[in-house]
Amino acid sequence: MGENIPTLFLVDGEHHPATTLDALRELEDREGFEPLALYFIGGTEKMKDLTELASGGLEVIYPDDPLQDLAGVLRRLGPRLVADLSDLPVLGPALRMRLAAVALAHGAAYRGGDFEFHPPRREKVLSKPSCAVIGTGKRCGKTAVSAEMARYLDGSGRTPVVVAMGRGGPPRPYLVEEKGIGEEFLLSELAKGLHAASDHYEDALVSGVLTVGSRRCGGGMAGEPFVTNCVEAAVLADSLPARVVITEGSGSSIPPVATDAVVCVISAAQDLEEALGFLGSYRLLISDGVIITMAEEPFASPLKIQELSERIKRINGDIVVLKTIFRPHPLQPIRDRRAFLVSTAPEEAGTLLQDYLEDEEGCTVVGRSHSLSDRERLEEELQGAAGADIVLTELKAAAVDVVTRFARANGKEVAFFHNQPVPLPGETVLEKFFECIWDKVVERSCRAMKES
Repeated sequence: MGENIPTLFLVDGEHHPATTLDALRELEDREGFEPLALYFIGGTEKMKDLTELASGGLEVIYPDDPLQDLAGVLRRLGPRLVADLSDLPVLGPALRMRLAAVALAHGAAYRGGDFEFHPPRREKVLSKPSCAVIGTGKRCGKTAVSAEMARYLDGSGRTPVVVAMGRGGPPRPYLVEEKGIGEEFLLSELAKGLHAASDHYEDALVSGVLTVGSRRCGGGMAGEPFVTNCVEAAVLADSLPARVVITEGSGSSIPPVATDAVVCVISAAQDLEEALGFLGSYRLLISDGVIITMAEEPFASPLKIQELSERIKRINGDIVVLKTIFRPHPLQPIRDRRAFLVSTAPEEAGTLLQDYLEDEEGCTVVGRSHSLSDRERLEEELQGAAGADIVLTELKAAAVDVVTRFARANGKEVAFFHNQPVPLPGETVLEKFFECIWDKVVERSCRAMKES
């Protein structure tokens, strides 16, 4: 047996009190679980009265709401482990996962008979004020939000550096400091065997700030990558001549680096259970702000957007929520050009994007492909670009190895666009949201410096 582990035990009244107390003692002897208190989940079938559990001499906590009250108990007792001695019918899978998320958010592991969850690793390697941008899935808009935040911070004189973690990232932390990134640079990166449309290139292209790329493989249910070099990338970023650091997640994976604040990006188009169920609530519990993206039809109905907003606030009542939509912002003028549009957006959004570009940017969209993530289909659909003189694309997926190569082979110009988050009417402006988050960053960063 190793060191003693301060433990909060979840118990119920469907087990006989003697069974529960004997199990607790066995786990204390066998596993080193040092009991701090018993947290009563419910059920009274095998109990005469609620005082029977107290016969073991430990504090017994009878919460009004087991889920809502757990956070306060964890803050008071500070256990390293929550041991789950309950079971159906009192504690089913859905509630069990939500309780586990609360435990993880407070730094405690959560263990049952045949499972164990650990708080995702978040190493303290940054000395500069920092914020993480995480998400609940792929293509929810993390990179767009990270780049927009970097643009804002750079414009306000705070000189950020971005650390991007991606599934196509480099084998070693890779610094992109090239200004005015264009097709020549990206094709040269491709020739080196790099995924030249990885997130760190998009961040650098859109924001124009120093960007460090890293990679990850695999992702846990609470967001920890199985293998990643993101920590090493963060160490490199912290050494650069920048004043603040933005770390960017990948899919639903969280950078394993401690930051002063967290912003979570959720697509309104995503399935609600996929985004918020299981251990999805962990991401909200560690976040200071949420940006809901794609908050419009055809991505989501007003009813779904309202339900999403309400569920977010039920999980974390202190979180700041901003509802946004994306609009394509070309990074160079395309007025009076005949453009072929390439994006990862679904076909249903095609007319919306085309109308916006024609009305706001003054171009004529002669065709489009929504298959940027499907190379074989993309190559077929690019044949429809014969009447275009410029190909307008996101810097994602096959934007370099297929789109840029196609444009060069066919004498066409390539222009990249930024998916710019735009708040819905009546919402706070994006700059105010960012300032709210960075006020928290500065406050916590200063507090940490004083404590150290």
